[in-house]
Amino acid sequence: MSELQAAIASYLPELTAFRRDIHAHPEIGLEEVRTSALVAESLRAWGIDVTENVGKTGVVGTIRGSRPGERSIGLRADMDALPIHEATGLPYSSKNPGRMHACGHDGHTTMLLGASRYLASHRDFAGTVNLIFQPAEEGLGGAKRMIADGLFDRFPCDSVFGLHNIPGIPVGKFALREGPLMAAAGLFEATFAGKGGHAGLSDHAQYDIALVLAKYVIALRELAAKEAAAGETAVIRIGELEGHGGASLNVMPARTYAGGTMRCFSRQTQAVFARRIEEIAHELAAGAVGASAKVEMRWITTGLINAKVQTQASIRAAKSVTGSTLDADTPPLTAGEDFAYMMEERPGSFIFLGNGTEADGYGHNVHTPRYDFNDAVIPYGVEYWVRLAGQELAG
Repeated sequence: MSELQAAIASYLPELTAFRRDIHAHPEIGLEEVRTSALVAESLRAWGIDVTENVGKTGVVGTIRGSRPGERSIGLRADMDALPIHEATGLPYSSKNPGRMHACGHDGHTTMLLGASRYLASHRDFAGTVNLIFQPAEEGLGGAKRMIADGLFDRFPCDSVFGLHNIPGIPVGKFALREGPLMAAAGLFEATFAGKGGHAGLSDHAQYDIALVLAKYVIALRELAAKEAAAGETAVIRIGELEGHGGASLNVMPARTYAGGTMRCFSRQTQAVFARRIEEIAHELAAGAVGASAKVEMRWITTGLINAKVQTQASIRAAKSVTGSTLDADTPPLTAGEDFAYMMEERPGSFIFLGNGTEADGYGHNVHTPRYDFNDAVIPYGVEYWVRLAGQELAG
């Protein structure tokens, strides 16, 4: 066991207790008051310069190396929970009804804190490490809020790095790829309005906006398949459909609704989706008498693209932790990650770390009521961050 690994092992009981404490007290995006305060308190206790309220509830810790150097890096962890009712039955399960750490951000925060503790007491590096504890990753734009609040002006970073756990991959195994790794993710809502009428009268078929809705759902499926950039994976999925909501099944609705998500990897396809999802709705509405369409959409994240130099840095650091247990060509995921906005501002790399498997060979997936971050992962994440920082600021 190396000196670093021995130090991490000595931290582990406290880190595990910290992780389970914030798991029991989850806070959703921009409400991470308790979590942020605990993070700031821990950083200060280790002699780290702390700035709070960056992007409302974000925290940034700054550690300067003992050797001269101008380089600086940013290491980022997310802190927010999800509006999900926990069903794990664990002793440390959520005490906040309807709130749950169902994505492992409690573990991400804990691993970066463990690395912060070690780096604060071992400053034999040349340059500056900025520890970025981000709020509101889950769809509320925490990365953009921190950037708008001057994140990279106040805390300069030559490059930025992020990490996320992945259930179903063995504990301690890392996975990433150069180039597109995670998708741009957006939401859309389309509402069709019409006259409605008696469903049994054949001459009213021309007013049928339920048929408009059905054609719209099919058209969006075709849009994703046909109009994405060449070779790009893209999906459009409907998450909610709604008619008039009444109990009379022989009434044609005067209003129909479809809401869903769009995922792709390039700005080019984002632009196509943003234009065509609205155009198709209006084109179909125009084919029904007295019908109209209204479409609203927004992008939650942009595509996460790993830069070549920073990806190689992540690979070297991960291999120094686990040897050869690394997948450097993992398939891209159509899940979104708003760290992508930080990576648009500074070149960076994002890596996955296995959260383990269940007896059936799988793991409870993130964003589900039975998910829990695996505490056995903590030492691997802490060591990765420390080795990455030392490697990038070797002087």
